[in-house]
Amino acid sequence: QVQLVESGGGLVQAGGSLRLSCAASTNGIIFRANNLAWYRQAPGKEREVVASVASSGFTKYADSVKGRFTISRDNAEKMLYLQMNSLKPEDTGVYYCACGIRRVAGDMVFDSWGQGTQVTVSS
Repeated sequence: QVQLVESGGGLVQAGGSLRLSCAASTNGIIFRANNLAWYRQAPGKEREVVASVASSGFTKYADSVKGRFTISRDNAEKMLYLQMNSLKPEDTGVYYCACGIRRVAGDMVFDSWGQGTQVTVSS
């Protein structure tokens, strides 16, 4: 399994920005083949997908973050990023990066997860 380590979380006021990073411990060929995603889990809620970027580079966003968040990957550095702008209190939660190469019925399946990084947005 790929080891993933997130960083960049913190406390920010509403309207502010944060950039999350996720470092993968694998070789570049394996990293390039992986689909990647950011998930988040708010207190008392289920984990939800925020954004994903396929190995092809195709990106997809949850409706709640479209126009505010940008997911990107650097295959050479084996890094995943999430630029979060215009943050809202409802963006508060633990953010996890995930990776995987499988698809089931067309949907990406993520087998490796990071430990998470806390993002808190104050009003």
